[in-house]
Amino acid sequence: MALGSVLLEILQRPTIGEVLSEILIFVIPLWVAVAIGVIVGCQVVFLGLLMMVGFKRILSLCHLTLNSERSSSKIEKERSDLVMEDDLEHLSKLVEVTDGGPAWIQVMDRSTPNMNYQAWRRDPETGPPQYRSRTVYEDVTPDLMRDFFWDDEFRAEWDDMLLHAETLEECPTKGTMVVHWVRKFPFFCSDREYIIGRRIWESDQMYYCVTKGTPCSSVPRKNKPRRVDLYYSSWCIRAVESKRRDGQLTACEVMLFHHEDMGIPWEIAKLGVRQGMWGAVKKIEAGLRAYQKHRASAEPLSHSALMAQINTKVSADHLRSLESRTSDMLEIESQETPEKRAGNNIPKFLVIGGAIALACTLDRGLATKALIFGVARRFATGRRL
Repeated sequence: MALGSVLLEILQRPTIGEVLSEILIFVIPLWVAVAIGVIVGCQVVFLGLLMMVGFKRILSLCHLTLNSERSSSKIEKERSDLVMEDDLEHLSKLVEVTDGGPAWIQVMDRSTPNMNYQAWRRDPETGPPQYRSRTVYEDVTPDLMRDFFWDDEFRAEWDDMLLHAETLEECPTKGTMVVHWVRKFPFFCSDREYIIGRRIWESDQMYYCVTKGTPCSSVPRKNKPRRVDLYYSSWCIRAVESKRRDGQLTACEVMLFHHEDMGIPWEIAKLGVRQGMWGAVKKIEAGLRAYQKHRASAEPLSHSALMAQINTKVSADHLRSLESRTSDMLEIESQETPEKRAGNNIPKFLVIGGAIALACTLDRGLATKALIFGVARRFATGRRL
């Protein structure tokens, strides 16, 4: 009613101009109020939409972050699982000679003023020959020895067979690494490529270092260099008494276990290992002494050496529990068994004839053929390779 009376009063004005002016005065505040309401309403709706979009965005970001964390944890788990406790158990049994394999045959016992070296070999029913060695280095600490074997950057200084070394993956919590190696082989063989997973455990001041071949999809397989899939090279490092017999643990013992399938006949591989073993051992010692000087110069540690210091610690009791799973002790032999010698009684004409056929089918030069005939002659006469 009040609104109607106001409008009636405006219409009773004597002139049209007064009527219009009164109407404008009356209507403008209403339109301003409506406009303010519309603006405020739009802002509220817009802010609401922004909040909804922002909330969805936050949910999306949280989802992506969660997936990323899950993916990262999955990758870290996969990396850490490349070399597992089963590998530690296997190495521990090799060290204690309780792995259930064939007896070891001693093939070398030599020394220098600062090093003693012994080596054994065994031939499993399946797979390539396996080697076991014990080396004692004077005036070397286990920590330095551990870093030396892991330091790929410095390895290029003394290992002239290493053509390429690259770290593909690593786990900063457990120290697990995946490395890519390319090694140079003699001229009659193509170079060899290795994808190696490795990890170190520490127990009672002893280091158990495991390295083994592992699959890796990020490095495509090529014809050259040839990929070595079956590869195992692991060692146990500890301090021992010096040969000076002064009661001080100033020497370092390295128990090494190694085998690999390089893709060449195993008898030829055994001959090559036997002929080149002592030279390789002396080269390692020279590299170790150079590494001692390198570390004494206070040069910054390489990334590989830093990774070597990330170890998984296990108690001696836990390690003994792993070793106790197999109680069969194996006897280390210094000569072949009669059964093994009987297995070598292959007719000479078959060995020589096979060597001739192999040499004629390989276009690898005189050196390769001479090597094949040499192996055949040794094998036919019953001499060990």
